[in-house]
Amino acid sequence: MQIVRVEEAIGNVLCHDITKIIPGEFKGEAFKKGHIITAEDIPKLLKLGKEHLYVWQMKKGFLHENDAGLRLAQAVKGQGLSMTDPSEGKVNLIAGHDGMVAINEELLTRINMIEEIVVATRNNNRPVKKGDKIASVRVIPLLIDETKIAMVEKIAQQTEVVAVKPFHSYKVGVITTGSEVYHGRIQDKFGPVVKAKVEGFGCQVVQHILVPDDAEEIAQAVKSLLANGAELILTTGGMSVDPDDVTPSGIRKAGAEIVTYGAPVLPGSMLMVAYLGQVPVLGLPGCVMYHKTTVFDLVLPLVLTGQHITRPMVVKLGMGGLCLECEVCQYPACSFGTGA
Repeated sequence: MQIVRVEEAIGNVLCHDITKIIPGEFKGEAFKKGHIITAEDIPKLLKLGKEHLYVWQMKKGFLHENDAGLRLAQAVKGQGLSMTDPSEGKVNLIAGHDGMVAINEELLTRINMIEEIVVATRNNNRPVKKGDKIASVRVIPLLIDETKIAMVEKIAQQTEVVAVKPFHSYKVGVITTGSEVYHGRIQDKFGPVVKAKVEGFGCQVVQHILVPDDAEEIAQAVKSLLANGAELILTTGGMSVDPDDVTPSGIRKAGAEIVTYGAPVLPGSMLMVAYLGQVPVLGLPGCVMYHKTTVFDLVLPLVLTGQHITRPMVVKLGMGGLCLECEVCQYPACSFGTGA
């Protein structure tokens, strides 16, 4: 930083805000810190009573914060994101469609370990809407050594750092188990909740089958849905340890490969995840019926972005897996499931 005469400041970076005051009419910024002085600015600055300025001298091999911010944003930006214009060096990444935030956490950490680099993001694996702000990037100083931006660009060449994966429109089959529902003793309240959730992601429920608490009939229902083109199968009811709750047995009888039975998430610990070939089969615990947000809300978006659910993925949900059951639910703008 150095002091120069206003007439000699052209091409340099202003290091401080300059205020303009018109008594009774206006008081505000005439020039912002970070502004690059131009020839047209000189008479305006002199009129404001400025004869000397604190400036950074633009040097070869250094970038202005706005140029650095643009290159930084372009480096980390993946699919489904657009960039805003820089404002005081900050560039925002905006979701171009509904989807799931996908962040390579290892690369993000390596990038933020570079001094004077800032990449701040939303939590990973969270559903977002088109137009949501997903990340903001900037550099700390007004001028930054260009080699630091080049380091970011080299790291980001490996794979996408920040992206928004689109949701796929799955054909969904639903099985409601329970002899009390099957025989009409009580009304099925599980099916409508599940249907509303999947349709909220643009999916279509192609068939809904009611079956009693019988493992063989559950297995046959799973196979029937698969034969009818279901790309995702959801079973509701019968997931507890009660001797009459045989849904897990029925899923196994259908030939599904069990990934996990149980999840470190409350509400939702009795979740089952299985696969019949490439078709995911989710055994949903009873809490899905009466809790607004459960393990189902954490796992469903992962499935709909085409991710193959593994046991380590489910286990990782334990970090942040305790829903605080707030009076007014703020999910996904909360801590629930942030370990995903």
